[in-house]
Amino acid sequence: MAKVKLYNLQGIVAGELTLSDELFGVALKPAVVHEAYIAQLANARQSLAHTKTRGDVSGGGKKPWKQKGTGRARHGSTRSPIWVGGGVTFGPRSDRDFTIKVNRKVRRSALRMILSDRLKNDCFIALEEFTLPEGKTQVLVKALQSLPGSERPTLIVVDPKNNKVRRAARNLHWVTTIAPTSLNVRDLLRHEFVMVAKADIETMTKTYGI
Repeated sequence: MAKVKLYNLQGIVAGELTLSDELFGVALKPAVVHEAYIAQLANARQSLAHTKTRGDVSGGGKKPWKQKGTGRARHGSTRSPIWVGGGVTFGPRSDRDFTIKVNRKVRRSALRMILSDRLKNDCFIALEEFTLPEGKTQVLVKALQSLPGSERPTLIVVDPKNNKVRRAARNLHWVTTIAPTSLNVRDLLRHEFVMVAKADIETMTKTYGI
């Protein structure tokens, strides 16, 4: 079983916590993590740009001039892509689908690999509890400065009901808060350190354990 030091908010080691090997003892496979990461980025992508084809542009129903006898090139519509005000050929369309399907098992496996890697590299910080006397940024900063990874990109996994911690972290550009049931590959990879209270580790284990 994997073990991790248990800190309090004064930065003092208060004990040791045994972690589940199902969640924190998984060997890292970069290809699996990469697949889950790319899929998450692709699935979050929105196709906003939308050009009109010659069939979407209004007008152009009447033939500009007769087919023969004018000496000019033949045309059937003023909304042809070669005309000013006409449609666009091969332009971006909003109905384009960038979705990449990844099995739930693969996504969960990638999460477990990243968490295991953070623990292996001493970038997983476990706390006895995460309660602040008031939801002020300076109070949170003082607590974080006493812990490993001070002012490094940190993902704080905290219960959504813990409003004081979530509110205090809003003004810190290097800190992001997330619910223990909402972990994802992108946020884990974007942050060097992961900080979790003991109670939230139990929630994570129940949610993402095998």
